[in-house]
Amino acid sequence: MLAGKTIILGVTGGIAAYKAANLASLLKKQHADVHVIMTKNAQQFITPITFETLTGNKCLTDTFDRNFEFHVKHVELAKRADLAIVAPATANVLSKLAHGLADDMLTTTLLACQCPKLAAPAMNTRMYENPVTQDNLSLLKKYGWLLIEPAVGLLACGDTGAGKFPEESLILEYILREIALEKDLAGKKILVTAGPTQEAIDPVRYITNHSSGKMGYALARMAMLRGAQVTLVTGTTALKPPSFVEVIPIQSARELFDAVTSRSGEQDMIIKAAAVADYRPVSVADEKMKKADGELVLELERTEDTLQYLGDHKREGQLLCGFAMETSDLENRAREKLERKNLDLIAANNVKVAGAGFGTDTNVITLISGQETKQLELMSKEEAAMRILDALLEQMTESSGTIVHNTDDSGNNTRRHPDAQ
Repeated sequence: MLAGKTIILGVTGGIAAYKAANLASLLKKQHADVHVIMTKNAQQFITPITFETLTGNKCLTDTFDRNFEFHVKHVELAKRADLAIVAPATANVLSKLAHGLADDMLTTTLLACQCPKLAAPAMNTRMYENPVTQDNLSLLKKYGWLLIEPAVGLLACGDTGAGKFPEESLILEYILREIALEKDLAGKKILVTAGPTQEAIDPVRYITNHSSGKMGYALARMAMLRGAQVTLVTGTTALKPPSFVEVIPIQSARELFDAVTSRSGEQDMIIKAAAVADYRPVSVADEKMKKADGELVLELERTEDTLQYLGDHKREGQLLCGFAMETSDLENRAREKLERKNLDLIAANNVKVAGAGFGTDTNVITLISGQETKQLELMSKEEAAMRILDALLEQMTESSGTIVHNTDDSGNNTRRHPDAQ
C-alpha cells in the first residue's frame, strides 16, 4: 500500500535502534522508497550497511559528505518525502526538533520537511516522564508532529515503565493510516459487524458457525485507512483487532442486536459482515448438561433479525450493506434479501466456490445493488473490502451529485463525475 511513497526513517542513538531495521524491512515490503538518516550516536548501535542492504538506498549520516550528486541532499530529500518518522526518537533529538535546532543531517532534513512527521519516543522511564521531555513533546504536537506513545514494560536498563519502543507492526499501522490511501471516507462514521455469534446451551456448550471474522476485520481496517471513524462489533475470533478502531466485543445474537441498534442512528454506513445465528436454545441450562442414554432434543427459537431492523429503521442518507452466503441460486436469493431487508448493497458469495468459504484469506463476491450486478474475481479479503467500500461511496456521492470514487474492473482507483459518459 506504500508503492510510490518516499519515506524518511530517522534513527537515533538509543538501544532500540536495532529494531528500526525491522521497521525499514516492513516498509520495503509495502513497496515504499525508504531513505534512512542516522545520527552519529545511532551508528554505535547498528551500522549503516544494515539499512543500505534492507532499503537499497545509501544511508545518510554526514551533512558534509562529498560523495553525492550535485544538489543539496537534505533539501532535495525533504521535498520528495511523503512522510518522515524518527524511530527510535531519543530525548536529545526530540529536544532539538522541538526547538528547531539543526546540527546534523537528520535534524537539518526534518526542519526542511513539510510532509507529515511522526516520532516514536524510546528512552528510560524517568527520562520520558521528566517535565522537560514532556514539555518538548507538547511543543512537537503543537507544531504538528504525531507522537506514537511508547510501550510500557521492562526496559533495557532494568527499570519498568513507559519508554519501550512500540511494536514495529504498530508503527507501520500509524504510517499506513497517514499516507497509504486517499482519505475519501474522512468524516464518515461506519459500523462493521464481524465474526460468529455463540448461542449458549449450557455453561460449557454453545451453537455457532465457522466464521473467522476476516472479511469484517478487513472492512473495518480498510475503512479506517480511508479516513472513516470506524466501530467494529465483533464476535469471538482469533484475530487481532485493527488499530484505531473502536471494538465492541459480543457473543450472542442478542448482544449484537443491542450493540448495533444502540449505535445505528449516528452511522453513515453500516456493513453487516457477521455470521449471526438464526436460532438459539429456548432455555439455557444453569449447570453442565450430563450425557445420558438416548437422543437429546433442543428446542430452538428465532434470534433477533438485526439486519431487518436496520432496514426498517434506516434514516435518510444512511447506507446499509448486508452479506449473503449461499450454496445455490446465489444471485436470485441475494437480490430477494436485498429487497426484503431494504438494503443498498449486498455482497453475495457461494460457500462451495474455491477461495470463498469460511476462514480463507480470499473471497469471490458478487455485488448487487438496485438493478446492477457485478461479479468480482478471486481476490484477497482486503481487496474485496475496498471494492465494497467503493460501491457504497459511489452510491453516497452519486446521490449528492459530487465527484465519485470508483474502481474499474482491473481494481485500479479512478475518478469520475456522475454525469460523465
